[in-house]
Amino acid sequence: MTEEMQLHVEGMSCGHCVKAVESSVGAIDGVETVRVTLDQGLVEVTYDPRQASVEDMKAVIEEEGYTVK
Repeated sequence: MTEEMQLHVEGMSCGHCVKAVESSVGAIDGVETVRVTLDQGLVEVTYDPRQASVEDMKAVIEEEGYTVK
């Protein structure tokens, strides 16, 4: 069973930012897909809540230097 969620992220401005967020969130066990919409500052994630948590996702995004709203 998977869930979908959106996070609003500030500070992303280029392709490098997209790649950094997609790869760090995508490396979390239980995350199936990650899609960044740069112009809207959105990160859409499909994940298994039994394996991954929203807190895990926020933590890795903030470790990359971005702000999760």
